Amino acid sequence: MVLLTIFLLLPLISVIFLSFTSYDLSTMRWVGLANYVHALHDEQFLKSIHNTAYYALTNIPGQVLLGLGLALILNERLKARGFFRMMYYFPVVTSMVVVAMVWLWIYEPGWGLLNVLLKALHLGRQNWLADPKMAMPAVVIMSVWKGLGNAMILFLAGLQGIPEEVYEAAKMDGANRWHRFTDITLPLLRPTTLFIFAMYCIWAFQVFDQVYIMTKGGPVWSTTTMVHQMYRAAFLYVDMGYAATFATILFILVLVITLLNLMVFRGEVEYS
Repeated sequence: MVLLTIFLLLPLISVIFLSFTSYDLSTMRWVGLANYVHALHDEQFLKSIHNTAYYALTNIPGQVLLGLGLALILNERLKARGFFRMMYYFPVVTSMVVVAMVWLWIYEPGWGLLNVLLKALHLGRQNWLADPKMAMPAVVIMSVWKGLGNAMILFLAGLQGIPEEVYEAAKMDGANRWHRFTDITLPLLRPTTLFIFAMYCIWAFQVFDQVYIMTKGGPVWSTTTMVHQMYRAAFLYVDMGYAATFATILFILVLVITLLNLMVFRGEVEYS
């Protein structure tokens, strides 16, 4: 309890307190709700909320659905199953900096791998990261590729925790593969799905590394996120109070979404 207070509650309380101040590392001045009023009228911050929501609503389903699909395939008795599990998980343990640099090369407008393939197919080249309409989808695709292995491993653990006897009983009752999936697999994966959604929501709203490395929030703020705006407020404008306001709003959003996840996926798992 002492460690929880020191490393979690005290920093949280400090950030919330800072959000009501104007603090530039030299002087601190109480400003009340002024930072929050400013944030609600800050076009860049409002744009960052929109971009973060877009990232979360596209990245999370992509990783979860593809991760579940891979887990179902690699849960079967396949040759080289262990090798494919390792290969799909390898991007997860690779540094985001390395992955982002590789994808910068893939997206390079002149000689990048993706545009070389498009040229070979006689399709027009795309300036992926310089086009405001394409930049965020490009970041999402890279993020899905890097993170789906994590969802795959978690779903594999959930699948292997389901007793085989449940499937055998369903087969004896005449259930086909689809019914076994919808009536047994998905319901019994509820705790795993809750954990994955909760963690991926937190990670999605904290997206920063790939945005900072690949686009710096551009072009025309089309990829700036809440954490990116927090970084700019703190380290470019040295306005710690305003940055703390972003952090507090982000905390509230993630907390609400996590509670909604708990409400949607609540319920005990029964194997009967």
